[in-house]
Amino acid sequence: MEWILPALLSATCLGVYDIFKKLSVKGNNVLMVLLLNTIFGALYLSPVIISNLADGHFGLGDTLRGHLLIIIKAAIVLSSWILGYFAIKHLPLTIQGPVNATRPVLVLVGALCIFGERLNTLQWIGITIGFASLYFISRIGAREGFSLRHSRWLWMSIGAMMLGAVSALFDKYLLRSYLPLEVQAWYSLYQCLMMTLLLLALMRSRHGSSDRFQWRWTIPCIALFLTVADLAYFHSLSVDGSMVSIISMIRRGSVIIPFLYGVIILREKNVRAKLIDLTLLLLSLILLVIGSGLN
Repeated sequence: MEWILPALLSATCLGVYDIFKKLSVKGNNVLMVLLLNTIFGALYLSPVIISNLADGHFGLGDTLRGHLLIIIKAAIVLSSWILGYFAIKHLPLTIQGPVNATRPVLVLVGALCIFGERLNTLQWIGITIGFASLYFISRIGAREGFSLRHSRWLWMSIGAMMLGAVSALFDKYLLRSYLPLEVQAWYSLYQCLMMTLLLLALMRSRHGSSDRFQWRWTIPCIALFLTVADLAYFHSLSVDGSMVSIISMIRRGSVIIPFLYGVIILREKNVRAKLIDLTLLLLSLILLVIGSGLN
């Protein structure tokens, strides 16, 4: 159970992170918010890189291969974030959150095929219930006008979820060779550089967002809660015997926090149907945690 508690902490921080993200991008320039998020994230973790350089090391085993792998990781995450930020700006939290919460379904398939992970009976039941919640949220989304046939924002949310699953599987591979904190620090730096270059290129070609940017105090909070969430997540993955499929599912329990915010504060619609879906996700999470304690 040593790797379960940090996974639960990560889920809690991710839930708060989603709320700050929604508050930051609503009626705002998405790409500028994302750029600032990557800048703050790099700043929060800069002591790790400074420490590496002060000791005469360039990090990640002082090899070009290590840095190339992290650049790939940064590109995957940034692509997921760009899609996810636009999705969360236009979709209700009570739809976008559960869509993102289905990520463990893809992670499970990858973990079984790539890492040879095996689940016990309770864990399989939890995953099956997770599939059921995916079906329910697709029905609810169509009811609110966000059907797969017509909503590009829903497709963006699904694309962000799929890239997030790829990132989770890649993390398990990276942490076999590199320290968690080092991975997080360097990919945050490369992600910041990529986002800066992308925004400069869009501004030069005049294809950037037409929305005006407005500074909000919630923007630095995005990177703060994400940094803490990732620290707990990478620690959980690095523990011997940890299972990426289960950790990913536990992290998706973060949907509970923005869901409640969407219902109580934002007064979003179809609460009863969405509550059924949330209950399924909760039941799935509980079964996975109990099942993990039996391994």
